[in-house]
Amino acid sequence: MKGMALMLGIALALPGTGLAVEDDAQAAALGQRLAALQANPATADQAPLEQLQARQAIQALLDARKRDQEQAAYLAGRRVEIAEAAARAAAARHQVNALDRQRAELLIEGSRREAARARAEAEALRRQAQLQAEEAELLRQNAEAELLARQDAELALATASGNQAARLNEAQRTAARLAREEAELVSGHRLPDSKFEARGEVLSLGSSAFGSGNAQLSAEAANQLKAVAEYLAIAGKRGRVRIEGYDRAAGIGQRRAEAIRDALTRAGVAASRLQVVGKTSAATRARAAEIVIAP
Repeated sequence: MKGMALMLGIALALPGTGLAVEDDAQAAALGQRLAALQANPATADQAPLEQLQARQAIQALLDARKRDQEQAAYLAGRRVEIAEAAARAAAARHQVNALDRQRAELLIEGSRREAARARAEAEALRRQAQLQAEEAELLRQNAEAELLARQDAELALATASGNQAARLNEAQRTAARLAREEAELVSGHRLPDSKFEARGEVLSLGSSAFGSGNAQLSAEAANQLKAVAEYLAIAGKRGRVRIEGYDRAAGIGQRRAEAIRDALTRAGVAASRLQVVGKTSAATRARAAEIVIAP
């Protein structure tokens, strides 16, 4: 955080940085809010990814050209809000866990002395901490929705519910939706249609992605794959990706899958993550190739 403060100080001191004074001041204020998280022992080590993303967004605000300053300031503000909410939610969850352990110890001691009084006192403390955790989590979710960004911290809510599996599934779908919106916003292109199956999330490229009977990507498909590459870098989607190409003619499906792989690697996706499979099945209007993201 000392480096962040120095960086902001230099940006304020040097003319011609591309930022207006109020944008410098806003970046400095956002940096101070992150510094406050680091200065607080309860939140210093919490939500490291969100804090890193917030620092990067502040740096992007400092580096932004004049025409991009308004959007960069908005994104930086939302990222700082997410980092604050996520850190406080994590700190509250740690407090809940500590209080749960304290509750167990009190129950043992209370069984020897005044079990009923000890249980009531520990439960009251646990309920209070749980309410604080839920409030912090609600703030985090609101900030996520406004920013259209990825966040899967709804798992914290699922642990407090008797129907954890259903809540987890809903949180994953919400995170995927937010990640799609962020990827489209960052890349400037729309993602292919997708659906969730047992094998993972499936993105489908239709027949318009290729010319009839060949494996050359259309301009529209190439732009869609730029958004796919951005999507794979968001929301913790770090697992294996299976690319399946389809065509009734032998070899065309394989070449289509390879064309998609090459486009994704050029857009920054590690080639080691990508598996290509060609299938001699007829391509349809809705499915000439599929990109399967492992769960």
